[in-house]
Amino acid sequence: MAWQPDYAELAKLKSYLHIDDTADDWFLSMWVTATSRNVDDFCGRQFGQVDVAEERYYTPVYDRVDRCWYATIDDLQDVTGLQVVDEDGTAVTDHVLLPRNAAAVGRPYERLKLSRCTGEIAAEALWGWSAVPAAAPTGMFMQAARIAKRRDSPFGVAGSPSEGSELRLLAQLDPDFRTTLKPLQRRWWAA
Repeated sequence: MAWQPDYAELAKLKSYLHIDDTADDWFLSMWVTATSRNVDDFCGRQFGQVDVAEERYYTPVYDRVDRCWYATIDDLQDVTGLQVVDEDGTAVTDHVLLPRNAAAVGRPYERLKLSRCTGEIAAEALWGWSAVPAAAPTGMFMQAARIAKRRDSPFGVAGSPSEGSELRLLAQLDPDFRTTLKPLQRRWWAA
């Protein structure tokens, strides 16, 4: 899986939209990518994973109540080979990944808790999600269907004003898209 992947293949979107021909494949391919990025933007995260371990840098913040340091990190599910070093190049082995039960519920780790810190830290890992959660492609399909219908709605108006079935398509994300993806939204922490 790649970083920032498309959350479905063209064939699956065509099946969802009940399209059998290839006339609109170019548009549909663009919609897969565009709506996949809508998912990322709405959730405040992406659901891919880097192919090889990468070093990334974070600045921990001291929490006076807990008397420890917290660093908000990129999503991390595969902790195999995780290495954390401080500004001096010293390995930090007493870190704790948070939330503690993330792996048990299929969620990523989002923060590091450190007992000591000398400044910026570097962490090397396979950043991202090990598998795309089912809600990501589901939301992508919903938003892509909305875009597909938008093509048939000149000036953002669907239906007929004369027949009383006029509906204005607002420049918003599909409400079902939002409901489906809300549990995947990243919450940002402040110390």
